[in-house]
Amino acid sequence: QVQLVESGGGLVQAGGSLRLSCVVNSDYTFGTYNMGWFRQAPGKDREFVSAVSWNGGNEDYADSVKGRFTISRDNAKKTGYLQMNIVKREDTAVYYCAVDRESWLGVSRSESRYEYWGQGTQVTVSS
Repeated sequence: QVQLVESGGGLVQAGGSLRLSCVVNSDYTFGTYNMGWFRQAPGKDREFVSAVSWNGGNEDYADSVKGRFTISRDNAKKTGYLQMNIVKREDTAVYYCAVDRESWLGVSRSESRYEYWGQGTQVTVSS
């Protein structure tokens, strides 16, 4: 099985920073997986936030977070990260990490490409 455990969510002031982590428990090599982050705000559909290729060589960001968020990974630790800087109230959402083992297809913004998902971690930005 593949299990993703997210952490780092919580309450943060607008303009502040938060770092989310996603530990991937798998018998397969995490270094072969693409990884993505998605979020779902109250009353809205789940949306793409960011993705990174298996080797970290390719990154993709939604326009709403570009320049503020940074995706990264440590394959030796089987952990992915989302560094959230200059957070805004509209960043309030449940954040989900996901992995795609079919990395040869390239990074994707589509939920259907990601086979395994974490349970989500709540991020709340206060004014």
